[in-house]
Order: sequence, then C-alpha cells, then structure tokens
Amino acid sequence: MADQNIDYGKRYSHQPDYPAEAKESHGIGPQDTVYRYLCPSRKIGSIIGRGGEIVKQLRSETNAKIRISENVPGCEERVVIIYSSSEQTNSCGDTDDLVSPAQDALFKVHDRVIAEEAPGDEFDDVQQVVVRMLVPSDQIGCVIGKGGQVVQTIRNETHAQIRILSSDYLPNCALSSDELLQISGDPTVVRNALYQLASRLHDNPSRSQHLLLSSSSLHRASGGYMGPNPGPFSLMGPYAGYRNDSGDGVREFSLRFVCPAENIGAVIGKGGAIIKQIRQESGAFVTVHSSAAEGDDCLITVSAKELFEDASPTIDAAMRLQPRCSEKFEKDSGVLILTTRFLVPSSRIGCLIGKGGSIISEMRNLTRANIRILNIENENLPKVASEDEQMVQELNSTFYC
Repeated sequence: MADQNIDYGKRYSHQPDYPAEAKESHGIGPQDTVYRYLCPSRKIGSIIGRGGEIVKQLRSETNAKIRISENVPGCEERVVIIYSSSEQTNSCGDTDDLVSPAQDALFKVHDRVIAEEAPGDEFDDVQQVVVRMLVPSDQIGCVIGKGGQVVQTIRNETHAQIRILSSDYLPNCALSSDELLQISGDPTVVRNALYQLASRLHDNPSRSQHLLLSSSSLHRASGGYMGPNPGPFSLMGPYAGYRNDSGDGVREFSLRFVCPAENIGAVIGKGGAIIKQIRQESGAFVTVHSSAAEGDDCLITVSAKELFEDASPTIDAAMRLQPRCSEKFEKDSGVLILTTRFLVPSSRIGCLIGKGGSIISEMRNLTRANIRILNIENENLPKVASEDEQMVQELNSTFYC
C-alpha cells in the first residue's frame, strides 16, 4: 500500500492567540442560557449550509454560539448546542420583547428546520410538527413545576402537546443525565410553546451546564464502536479547541495511530473492505503506512479537512478504528483490556495536558481510562515515532467479554 508523507508541524494551533476574555467566551458559564435542540440528521444541512455559510450567518445575526454535535451511529438526530450570555439584548419578532442571543438563535434554528417540512395536501389537516430538546435532569423541574402545574399551564395556553418522555426514549446522542422534552402540534402552536419553555429554561440554568462542551461526545450508546467508556478521542472533537482561523474556517485535522502489525488485517479487511467502509462512513482519509512498519508496530494516519463547527470526520474514523488498532489482553476474570496508542507532535501535547494537568485529569475522570503520555526518553516509545513526537497511551479495562 502506498505510503503518504504528511507534515504534522504546520497544522493548526490548539489555542490561537486570543485575549483571555475571548478564550473564556468559548465555554459555557454557570449563568449562561443554553439549549440543546435535536435536529433530524436529514435536515442538518438547513442549519449548516454549504461550507458552513448558514450557521455562520446565524451566529453573526444573533451573536450566539452554535455548535453541531458529532453524528452518533444508530441515531437519526444531531444535537445543536446553542448558548450565550443570559442578557436579553435581541428583539423577538415584531414585538418589543427582548430575548437572549441564545433564545433568538434557537427560534431561528427552529424556523429553518421546520421550513424543511413537506407541506400537506390541501385536503389534509394542518401540518403537524414535532420539536425535541435535551434538558439536564436538574433543570427539567422548572418546566414541569410542582405537581406538573407549569407544564399544564403552558399546554392550556398554547394548546400544544408537551411531553417529558421516559429514559427509554432517550436517543443515543443524549447524556445519561438528560431528559427528553417533546413538543408537537401545528407550527404556530409549537412555536408559541417553544417560546414559553425556552423562557423557563432561560430563567433557570442547569448547575451542570458548564460541563456540556467537554462531555458532549460522551453519549449513552454503549454499542457499536464507541464502547461504554470512550477514550480521549471523544474529547478531541469540534469542541476541543483545535482550529484554523483562516477566513473559510477550514482546518486539517489528523491523528497517527500506533497499531500492532498483527492487527493490520482487522483494519484493512478482506480485499480492503473494512478500511473502505470506514473511509466512506466517516468521510476521512485513512492510510496504512506499511512501508513505515518497524518491529512489531506500524502507523495508521487518519485525516480530513474540516469545519471547526461541524462533526469531525477524523474523530469519527478514529473511534471506528480504535478497537481494531488496540492491543488486547484478556484477564482470567474475563475483563478485556484494550491499550490504544497514538502519536502527537511535542508542540501540541500541551493541549492534552492543560495547565497543571487539568485537561488530562478531566479526561481521566470522564472516561475512567488510564491515560499516559510517553516522551522520547521513555523506553516504551515505539520506533515508528519521530523525534518531535510523544505517544499518548490509553488503557481501558471496562470492556467485558
């Protein structure tokens, strides 16, 4: 298989040279207004637009932050995270009411999604629409009210069907601590109900919302390639800060796996079937550097040109490759230990460690994985590593046979 040389020294910075205030603005504050709107995957283009032009326009018009979550296998919805300060600065429609930038953006996103609905026949009843949102469990009480009084009042005033669905109905893109809020009815009724519910959520922020961006990829799904405790890849997605501040917002993101030579067959598949499938489903380039193989290891490069705001094809492909590239060891107890290794340029390693080790500590706490960083002086560093690279090693013992 042909090898491919990639210059990893000229990618993108982990953190551009923003002032401190600008850096902090990318996170969610405890008093911010936050919404997580579930958009059907087939309609996500109506929010993103070609080259990200629509989502950029929405951000510019509302001054809200809008992030599109990764596509979760087996889930037909994508999470649109919308957040801003709670200060009510934006006008709302033709009224004199002011709303926060996040509320303004929520309604604009909703209107674009609903516009994609096919109109009914002239003999049909009025078109019915359904809106679904994820709400942290410590926040849902402000919507329900004591004895269900608040939600019942909103139902009576708007004539919308409003339900808080049980955990059995939570989509795979939800967090285990989420509640699923569903609104249905004709478009006008649903929008009126959405306005009232959004106002309640605005007035009662969640105590855990500041963690949403760092945990946005830790979904409920335990099947497929993700596993119950995904490793650091899930925290290196579009919310992790990797970006290129060029005018079009396009970045090139790449990862280099260290794969045991004996695992290469599981990566490539018969006739290249597996690696082709991973490329097609993720949209990333996946290259096995067979000529770079040395000793018992070889390199696999995963890369893609990406928009900072969108789901990461590189992360998607990495998650699919992780169980295939990992070393496996089965204990007598039946626990299967997976050891995943990938190389990071030394100039980028600080983005994984954080000040005082804060970032790597957070990843260990969230994933419950044993994560180590090995430098050139460590004897366990593989021979395929370059002098300017360090190796991240993740040991996960939560996969059971």
